[in-house]
Amino acid sequence: MSLAAIDWAQPWLAPYRAIGESAAHAALHTTTVAAALQQSAAPGFSPVFAPQLDLPAGLAYEAHIFQTGTVPTRDNLHDFFNGLVWLAFPETKRRLNELQAAEIARRGIASTRGPLRDALTLFDENGAVLDAPAALWKALAARDWHTLFVTQRALWAKARLLVFGHALLEKLTTPRKAVTAHVLLPAPGAVGLSVPDDRALARSLDAEYLAQKPFAPLPVLGVPGWWPDNASVDFYDDPKVFRPGP
Repeated sequence: MSLAAIDWAQPWLAPYRAIGESAAHAALHTTTVAAALQQSAAPGFSPVFAPQLDLPAGLAYEAHIFQTGTVPTRDNLHDFFNGLVWLAFPETKRRLNELQAAEIARRGIASTRGPLRDALTLFDENGAVLDAPAALWKALAARDWHTLFVTQRALWAKARLLVFGHALLEKLTTPRKAVTAHVLLPAPGAVGLSVPDDRALARSLDAEYLAQKPFAPLPVLGVPGWWPDNASVDFYDDPKVFRPGP
């Protein structure tokens, strides 16, 4: 899949459009993905985007970023979107990297990541953040899709969904009904999550809480205004995508 296939008019790309459109053009026509991302960064931005060859054999990717302040970057959609998220939400990405590196230092690299690194990777790759009225949160947690998207549909005018995961952004380059995000649930006692407040989101990422994998599945093309077909109630009558709660 080429960077030329990205449809920058899609609503999930709104937080990334200003930087991403010009960076994609540069990567397609004049330079590498790493160089295009670096050119789009503000002066003094850290980390630095570097070619994938800069990653030494045998060194964990997250540990390398933490130790060197460089992000190994391939010329593909996946790493392009990873770089865009770094540029748009640097505090959050740095916090994820800090937690990953600390866990690698503590536990080493094993055949399994462990619960915390699993959760960090899941959020980094496929996560989303929702700022919404309480009624929508309740319906989402219960996987009550009819309430979430039909009965309470008008409340989405007061909600904001941020697609954070770079693999999720890559999947949405070719939108399919089944594409599902893992939405980060606010910690108990928290008033919610502010989208897209990078600093507040970074502060909310607590290792002990994340290790519990506090996520709710959300088929993102069900969000009102995000896909034309969901204007019909029948769109949600698909138990293979909008699966009932446990």
